[in-house]
Amino acid sequence: MPFVFKCLALILSIAALAASAVGQDAASYKPGPASSYASHQTSAQITIGAEAYQGGEKMKSAFGKLDPNQYGILPVLVVIQNDSDKVIKLDRLKVEYSGPNHDRVDATPARDVRYLKPPQRPSTVPGPAGQIGIIRGKKNPLDAWEIEGRAFSAQILPPGQSASGFFYFQTTLQRNATIVINGLREAATGKEIFYFELPL
Repeated sequence: MPFVFKCLALILSIAALAASAVGQDAASYKPGPASSYASHQTSAQITIGAEAYQGGEKMKSAFGKLDPNQYGILPVLVVIQNDSDKVIKLDRLKVEYSGPNHDRVDATPARDVRYLKPPQRPSTVPGPAGQIGIIRGKKNPLDAWEIEGRAFSAQILPPGQSASGFFYFQTTLQRNATIVINGLREAATGKEIFYFELPL
């Protein structure tokens, strides 16, 4: 077998191993049913469960080595179960964190979380013969696939189905804080479903 083909086969096998590792990692995390969370509420045959993530094994199972809390980000898992006979639209879903003094914090879009901690600028050191050598800066830890990959992204929820994912807030978890969820609508009529407020 020519050398070029051997190199190509090696590169493809490495890529396949990396992809399977990511796939196994993604498959290892699975949220429970909405009603299984200590904080859940049911209205119009729709149940929403929520849980704030603060360190521990749950954080590791969802985000691996990354702990968003270290960078001022509070991930909140939201699970929505539709037990009605109607299709529910989620494209206008609004989720807010409400602190003990009723100060509201809007969820930061998952695609913007990476910009909350910019990567370090490369530092320079004197190089040989008066030239400037560059030392690469560290990778931005918030630029991890789990942030967007685990974010809530469902736009529509058919009868009997559930959807789940994380919302990200630039805050810490405070006592007596709640999560306020509104914007759910019946697809056929556009009628908005009563808002949900869940203690964290």
